[in-house]
Amino acid sequence: MESGFLESWSERGIIARLEEKNHLLRALTSGPQRIKFGIDPTAPELHLGHAAIFRILKKLQDTGHIIVLIIGDFTAQIGDPSGRSETRKMLSEKEAGANEKRYLKQAGKFIDIKKAEIRHNSEWLKKGGAKLLLELMSLASIQQMLERQDFKKRMDAGQEIALLEALYPVLQGYDSVAVNADIEVGGSDQEFNLLAGRRIQRKFGKKEQDIMTIKLLVGTDGVKKMSKSFGNFIGLEDASDDVFGKIMSISDAAMQDFYYPLLTDIPRGEYEAEILKNPRDAKLRLAFEVVAQCHGEAKAKKAKANFIKMFSKRDFENAPIKKISGFPQVIDVMMDLNFALSRMEARRLIWGDAVEFDGETIRDPNFSVRKSGILIVGKKKFAKLELE
Repeated sequence: MESGFLESWSERGIIARLEEKNHLLRALTSGPQRIKFGIDPTAPELHLGHAAIFRILKKLQDTGHIIVLIIGDFTAQIGDPSGRSETRKMLSEKEAGANEKRYLKQAGKFIDIKKAEIRHNSEWLKKGGAKLLLELMSLASIQQMLERQDFKKRMDAGQEIALLEALYPVLQGYDSVAVNADIEVGGSDQEFNLLAGRRIQRKFGKKEQDIMTIKLLVGTDGVKKMSKSFGNFIGLEDASDDVFGKIMSISDAAMQDFYYPLLTDIPRGEYEAEILKNPRDAKLRLAFEVVAQCHGEAKAKKAKANFIKMFSKRDFENAPIKKISGFPQVIDVMMDLNFALSRMEARRLIWGDAVEFDGETIRDPNFSVRKSGILIVGKKKFAKLELE
């Protein structure tokens, strides 16, 4: 079985860590491997950060490997503490079940659900009861759990850590035992949990899984990882026009370093050259690629046409007019037009390449408007500035 795509992913900066790399390479070429990916149905919607991993799983599935998709209906009631600054709210079984149905529909945009092995960790964790829980607790130490960087940060900040959260990696690790995982794939923020799986497998006399962690996709803010909690996500169920517009609002840096390598198969040299030549055209191509994956090419073509129409010159004929004088800073103009709620927000928009004037992206917060032209902020706010 072919495994050359691993080198391609590494070259594109997609892979954060491979544990037992040589062993993993041999395994991928020796026959079908059981590749585990777990996801807790903590909310009804998945986003492009999940899509980046589903794309990896799709490639592995297409080369003959078995994707074992674990729905964490039991662990969702605890909440994964990875990267969190507070304890997650516990979910009911009913809430987790409702979210799962939508999860599978969204995952099906990328992987063949019918060929995947769908499991629920309540199968073994709920059935095992207190006896299994006590056995698992004996396999991990408080010291190991407190090695987590996210726990250290919370302790330093004087924030509480629930005992249930400390148990989460052990429970996720046991999932690997229950399904006989050969390889586990997850985001780079899951590294501690994936390594815990190896330890738990060893304790139960099982072969230790290889692990592959994937670089995290940043959100629309270009800073934090894409997350529903941070409100910077692009949902897989978002309308095609909204997905297209949100992609067009990301920074050029995020486009090159995260979105192109993680969400497309376009060769690195090709998209880097295109970004250097014309960032706007490169972003249009990226937005089309992403929408096509989520909604199909027909809707991607329509979304692209709608976006271009919205921001074409003829549509600016009816744009609101703002008279300016004295060469004001663009931040002041944005505030006057209510395109930003504060000067800090205006700066963040500029630093995120979300502000354009007269066809040029504004990257300097101190930029002064010295001529008439069209000011565009984000994907929907625009005005015609007229110099008096």
